[in-house]
Amino acid sequence: MAHTPDFDLDDLLGVLSPFIESHAEGSKEREAFKVAQAALLYIRENKKEDDFARYYSAFSNTSFTVEVSHEFSTREEADAWLAGGTARHAVRVKIAGKGFMVVQLPERLTFMVAPLPEELESEEDATR
Repeated sequence: MAHTPDFDLDDLLGVLSPFIESHAEGSKEREAFKVAQAALLYIRENKKEDDFARYYSAFSNTSFTVEVSHEFSTREEADAWLAGGTARHAVRVKIAGKGFMVVQLPERLTFMVAPLPEELESEEDATR
């Protein structure tokens, strides 16, 4: 798999076999290993190894990042963008250096305070 050099689908399929065999027929554990093996076969047969490698790499990444789609200097600029009709639910933005998320209310979109990782880190530093 191109994006995860230590990730070999054939090796993984082989590694699962002894675990399948070591559990009793019909046990939850045996069925779980068989489903995992079938999922890997499905990925290989549908030629999705690279897609899965990218997914697995992101899935196993322990660093926490948040994608900020827009940055605004003022709340007025952000409100004008929100009223413009291009904002979507769950989009993260930065307003005057602070993190917010667009949320869909029954009648309208609005901003909810949603601190960004760097804001949380600086708050932790301040409390030490």
